[in-house]
Amino acid sequence: MSATLAARHLPQVRAVYSTPLRTRFRGITVRDGVLLRGDAGWGEVSPFWDYGAAESAAWLRAGLEAAEEGWPPAVRASVPVNVTVPAVGPEQAARIVLGSGGCMTAKVKVAEPGQSLGDEQARLEAVRDALGPEGKIRVDANAAWDLETATSRLGHLDRAAGGLEYAEQPCAAVADLAALRRRTDVLIAADESIRRAEDPLAVRRAEAADVVVLKVQPLGGVRACLRLAEEIQLPVVVSSALESSVGIAAGLALAAALPDLPYACGLATVHLLERDTVPDPLLPVDGRIGVRRPAPTPQTLASARAGGDVAVRWDDRLSEMAGHLGAGR
Repeated sequence: MSATLAARHLPQVRAVYSTPLRTRFRGITVRDGVLLRGDAGWGEVSPFWDYGAAESAAWLRAGLEAAEEGWPPAVRASVPVNVTVPAVGPEQAARIVLGSGGCMTAKVKVAEPGQSLGDEQARLEAVRDALGPEGKIRVDANAAWDLETATSRLGHLDRAAGGLEYAEQPCAAVADLAALRRRTDVLIAADESIRRAEDPLAVRRAEAADVVVLKVQPLGGVRACLRLAEEIQLPVVVSSALESSVGIAAGLALAAALPDLPYACGLATVHLLERDTVPDPLLPVDGRIGVRRPAPTPQTLASARAGGDVAVRWDDRLSEMAGHLGAGR
């Protein structure tokens, strides 16, 4: 199917948004994407710019599911969430935790280029003190370490945190995750090895993880994630891809539909955006986010709307993604 022909199947009501981030995150300072409106409501399509058109097609499938089909029924009315702490200094890390809306679990970014082990330990100690004795801490290395570095670092970070709940994607290769899991008492969670893998079930076959992190957009939608969770048969943490509240609502729909939800989910990331696309953002209260689906208004769309070259780039990119959806779309 050509990109031009595929684009005719996209909802005609669209809005491109762009917002600065409060803190540099994942190497970016601005978050942008496209909102689509169909018969079932609003969906978000916001692959990062380092994703090619073929890989980004899964993000489009997720947005189309939200806009045209809606989501499966929920089995819970609210979802426990963690606060995400970027690779900031200890004082700012503590402020983020204390202002998190009552979150008792923190996901702390580590392995930031240019930072030392001492920087990471200081951040974790500040987060530990801010959370108090009942809090839980997990770290996310975004696949930055080799096996030997991960083995060494996790021992130090586990002590600084007063015990880690788990370490998310410490190494890139599934084989290294499996080897690390045999070397450490810290639980291992797989993220990139699931969402950017040709074979996400390889993690289970290799016994490389104790927990899997599922993100709705990169995996093609709520239903696709539910199928994967059923196949992989490991505890699931639902996490965001740094979306606006329109995209976060899809993550909440997944977390609400899972039969079991043993861990807090990484869906409290709207606070990282300077502007949201809805008037009532999906933010935690007492460490939980209620399962709901806020909608943009003309006013919030106008506030966050991107124009000029950004809007043109997204229009072109949507057509490219649509060209990879296949003839069945």
